[in-house]
Amino acid sequence: MIIAHLSDLHLDGDPRAEDRVAAVMAWLGGLARPIGAVVVTGDIADHGAAAEYARAAELLKHPSPVLMCPGNHDVRSEFRTGLLGLPASDGPIDVAQEVDGVLFAMCDSTIPGRGAGFLADSTLAWLDEVLSSGDGPAFVAFHHPPVEVGVALVDAIRQSGEDRLAAVLGRHPRVKALLAGHVHTGASTTFAGVPLRIAPGVVSQSLLPVEPGADRGWDEGGPLDYERPPSLLLHVLHDDGRVTSHHRVISR
Repeated sequence: MIIAHLSDLHLDGDPRAEDRVAAVMAWLGGLARPIGAVVVTGDIADHGAAAEYARAAELLKHPSPVLMCPGNHDVRSEFRTGLLGLPASDGPIDVAQEVDGVLFAMCDSTIPGRGAGFLADSTLAWLDEVLSSGDGPAFVAFHHPPVEVGVALVDAIRQSGEDRLAAVLGRHPRVKALLAGHVHTGASTTFAGVPLRIAPGVVSQSLLPVEPGADRGWDEGGPLDYERPPSLLLHVLHDDGRVTSHHRVISR
């Protein structure tokens, strides 16, 4: 199975963000054979407005299943109604779907009104239950990485309470990888002995401290590069359970 993984679209009504998302989806539509799923790990909207989700629903259409979880810029009630067709609610948005024998557990790591992340007790109990439902390969996705990644501004608002997540993962070796966003740069590390893959931002790319411009304040555009083209990850789930991740830059 090949899984497309994108994140941090930040659709805000401006043509710039929409054009970048459209370019990524057009590239996916031109692949030589179908992919298994498209996973989008949060910050789909920039302000959480209904119009932003309506546009996202149009742009993210794909023949394969499109699986989404919210990020800190998303608003739960509008996300539910605009993207999932569910009644409005402010509770965590946790959705599990099996695709060709592979389980995708899309977890809500947001804290309404805050930039940082945390998996609620109810989310962890739900995750434990859905992972207990079988023994086939599984991916667990959320917006906020549960570890520091070397980008100070996002490390300060990463997912906390990670020991609780590690305990759940320790009971379920079927989890082949964790999928996250939030950092606006493609990155790979591990958490609790499980591969952690972080998708680059579609809207922009963050800068590491050693890169020119990384010391810019938010009033100067922040440590973000808006000129680099959008990119995404393609994850290959091999028959032996390994996950290989490929970074693709989309020229427009």
